Amino acid sequence: MEFKTLKAIFKHLFNFLVLSSLSFAASASIVLVDGHVRAMPASVPNTAAYFTLENHTANAVTLVAVNTPAAKEAQLHTIIEENGMVKMRQVNGFSIPSHGSLTLQPTGDHVMLLSLTAPLVVDDKVPLNLIFEDGQQLMIELPVLKQATTQEGEQADHHHHH
Repeated sequence: MEFKTLKAIFKHLFNFLVLSSLSFAASASIVLVDGHVRAMPASVPNTAAYFTLENHTANAVTLVAVNTPAAKEAQLHTIIEENGMVKMRQVNGFSIPSHGSLTLQPTGDHVMLLSLTAPLVVDDKVPLNLIFEDGQQLMIELPVLKQATTQEGEQADHHHHH
């Protein structure tokens, strides 16, 4: 009985280690190149994260969610033009082509951080857990950079669910 129990424990441990190394190998193939979170005045409850990821795998991957302790909610957003008006819209994911990259920037796709848990200060580090469609996750940490102008701050402040 004792030998069987020990054997079962080793089997589970071995399987765990194999699965861990596989998931590490897969997530190591998605690489953070650069990025930052935009600093906003303390009165503004929302901000945005911008970054570039490279996909060094043979398959396209899709970023489907982001979690962070810095905000109550993180949403994937894109900017569209509708009837001459530029609007932000929440999307279900961002595809990263095989051996390609994804760049999130102020004038396009980005991650909105809604209802910040505390004001962000320039040079703070914001942890983000990126979640991909295949279940892979990648932890990144982005610095908080440059204060937005008042006009940008007001736009982010008025940005709510659509």
